[in-house]
Amino acid sequence: MRIQRFIYILLILGVAACQKQVDYSQAITDGYYLSEAQDRITEVIIHDIFSPPVAARIYSYSSLAAYEVAAATDPSYESLLGQLKGSEKTNFEVPQDIYPPLAALAAYYHTGTSLIFSEDMVNAHRDTAFEELREKGIPDDVFEASVEFGQQVGNAILAYSKKDNYHESRSFPKYTVTNLPGTWEPTPPAYMEGIEPHWRTIRTYVIDSAAQFKVSPPPPFSTDPNSEFYKLAYEVYETVNNADKEKLDIAMFWDCNPYKMNVKGHVMFAEKKITPGGHWMSIAAIASKTANADWKKTAEAFALTGISLHDAFVACWDEKYRSILIRPETYINQYIDEEWVPVLQTPPFPEHTSGHSVASTAAAYTLTQLFGEDFHFVDSSEVEYGLPIREYNSFMEASSEAAISRLYGGIHYMPAIEEGVWQGKKVGELIWSRISTKPQNIAENK
Repeated sequence: MRIQRFIYILLILGVAACQKQVDYSQAITDGYYLSEAQDRITEVIIHDIFSPPVAARIYSYSSLAAYEVAAATDPSYESLLGQLKGSEKTNFEVPQDIYPPLAALAAYYHTGTSLIFSEDMVNAHRDTAFEELREKGIPDDVFEASVEFGQQVGNAILAYSKKDNYHESRSFPKYTVTNLPGTWEPTPPAYMEGIEPHWRTIRTYVIDSAAQFKVSPPPPFSTDPNSEFYKLAYEVYETVNNADKEKLDIAMFWDCNPYKMNVKGHVMFAEKKITPGGHWMSIAAIASKTANADWKKTAEAFALTGISLHDAFVACWDEKYRSILIRPETYINQYIDEEWVPVLQTPPFPEHTSGHSVASTAAAYTLTQLFGEDFHFVDSSEVEYGLPIREYNSFMEASSEAAISRLYGGIHYMPAIEEGVWQGKKVGELIWSRISTKPQNIAENK
């Protein structure tokens, strides 16, 4: 009897031990898991070769989904739904027993996976992250409820995304080269067709229209050596010919060309690279980590940066296919030096304005509002692509370097850079003035 009683007590103690709650509150505290998920989305964007504008769209909706979980579960954050164009205020019913940071991560994975092609690559990454989090003691019922809620929020964002005219634009006609003097034509070595000629028709998040911030048009086309246009082209020519190591390093660091093609003999193969938006989303992750931001602040930074990049690309592409300006490489080869080759490979779309200038300035403006003007960070975004780190004392310093890198690389005239910076700043300013993640700011604006 004593032995049986002893065994019974051991069993009771064993069951009690198994039922003991594990403190999982610290399973996710910072933005590590969200940043890792974003890195995987970046890898898939590179793998699937999405264009810079489409990549920005993917980042923006994925990040918005994660942020909306933060807003739904923390009253100190304001939902962006109802503030963004075409969106409706949504009061999500938050289950009592969920773990919000896990739900945000699930929302990000769920949304991002629906916007890319290579879903298995993202799903495998998600499963590994989820298994790691299970091992941190999150109970099964909490885990499942959290994932389900994240997917619910993700579905709401995906429903919102389906009304932005993206899917309709997939069937729009391709760009037809005009062959008019001074207009864009495909460039070597791949001579690819113009990318996303109808991107101006994509719904914006905040700016009134793609054409809200029209830039000054490029100078009149001319082949006269005394003309302004010829002098601008010659500036590109001389800049590349006389570039020192620092300028070449800057050009390569900010290349971010997902379409780079290499030709060896009769063989042509692609060199896959991060997009400009991917670089700035990486900077948003680096800034969040540098600032010791929690997962909610990280989600906020990702969402606002993604929105800024998206609207910047819509505005930029509107001008690109309005002016359809000839690229420096084409002009220089035809009128200055037929053997000349730029440092960077010319991307497959018109010249004016510089996408790097517009997108980088808009993203940098947003990140400055979030983390401050004097914010030193080490940009390691390009390390895995074989490039060294670069350090900056502010986001605007980084964006200025990104902009001028296009001159150093030989793929933009100066007006495209200067007007692009202006356009990007206007986009950033408007976004920051019209939407807010803080309830008190919403109240003040009313």
